[in-house]
Amino acid sequence: MVVGLNHRTAPVEVRERFWMSGCRQAEALNMLSQAEGIEEVLVFSTCNRTEFAVWGDATLAVNSVLRFLTAQYDLKLCEWNRFYRLLDDEALAHAFRVSCGLDSMCIGEEQIGRQVSSAWQQARNAGTSGRSLDAVLRKALAVRRRVRKETALGSHFASAPNAAVELAEQIFGLLAARNIVLIGAGKLGEIASKALVSRGAHSVFVVDHSDAFAEELACKSGIRACAFADRWTALAQADLVISATTAPEFVFTAEDMRRLAGDRNGRKLLLVDLALPRDIDPAVRELEGVLLYDLEDLERAVEPKSGARAGEREAEQIVRQEVQGFRRELMADHAAPELTALRLRLDEICRQELESFRLEQGPFPKDQDQLLAAVSARITHKIAGSLAREVKGHAESRKHGRMSAAV
Repeated sequence: MVVGLNHRTAPVEVRERFWMSGCRQAEALNMLSQAEGIEEVLVFSTCNRTEFAVWGDATLAVNSVLRFLTAQYDLKLCEWNRFYRLLDDEALAHAFRVSCGLDSMCIGEEQIGRQVSSAWQQARNAGTSGRSLDAVLRKALAVRRRVRKETALGSHFASAPNAAVELAEQIFGLLAARNIVLIGAGKLGEIASKALVSRGAHSVFVVDHSDAFAEELACKSGIRACAFADRWTALAQADLVISATTAPEFVFTAEDMRRLAGDRNGRKLLLVDLALPRDIDPAVRELEGVLLYDLEDLERAVEPKSGARAGEREAEQIVRQEVQGFRRELMADHAAPELTALRLRLDEICRQELESFRLEQGPFPKDQDQLLAAVSARITHKIAGSLAREVKGHAESRKHGRMSAAV
């Protein structure tokens, strides 16, 4: 199943609340892997979505995700209504569509494939993705490769930075005479710099908290680096600012804009915020002469009608075909139903024994209590996993029936 929210179901301020850094994703994997009803789990968080791909008991697993979000992110009921809960074929179709870029803000974007691979690798490193989710993710990336090979989807190299540059052209016209500042020398900044240079922009400065990173991107993209200490001078002269950092707080506030106003002599300023959490304080919209686009504004500006992108309809057809074939293959390959019942029984035994142990020997400090729960969860994983492999090995023989009965 897939539980999550994205740019189609939640505004940017809600997505921002549930966005997870790499460290928070690792913590979420650790906590959810021990939660009730969850056998395998992957966490996927980008500027446009936060999702949990789960293999396990649907009802119990959804409740576990709900409890996790409530405890760790103070989830409100109105926010839970923004989350979709997709099962079986719907979940597979969603995973394939996300991997192909069909569910992205910019249809067919290139970056999503790397992000899916990175999330999968993180789950594998954490030991929370096993035979079932590995099969799903492996297939999702294979479907992406087929879509790229057989359709024109992605041929336009769509991305949020490209959309930002296209928007700037719509507002300014030619960019050659405009002063442009990029805040952030990461991947999004690199894509934006290349898009700007390809469209004839001459005066482009990159600013990063690390001057070395700014210099590196400047050399790579043919633009100029601005020392972090000199950023206010560059911003005072800017016509366009594109910001895409990983900072946890605003890097450009309304107060910053007020301080710059005296040096700008009333010149208009376009700000495009590609970051999540957001880099630019929404309060700058209240200031005269400032036009701010965040991710949500950009989505409205660039989102095409369904099927409008080259190759989109053909890609959707491929996804439907692949879901039908893969679901049959996945279920035929999956362990016998008795193993699921065994796993639930093992979890029940562990919970009962842990509770008795806590009453007899406890209470324990929180970290020790969590460690006890983690060890017991690992044991049940090991036992159920070993039996699953054994049953699978005899799936084509007469022993299969006897093995299932024994389990």
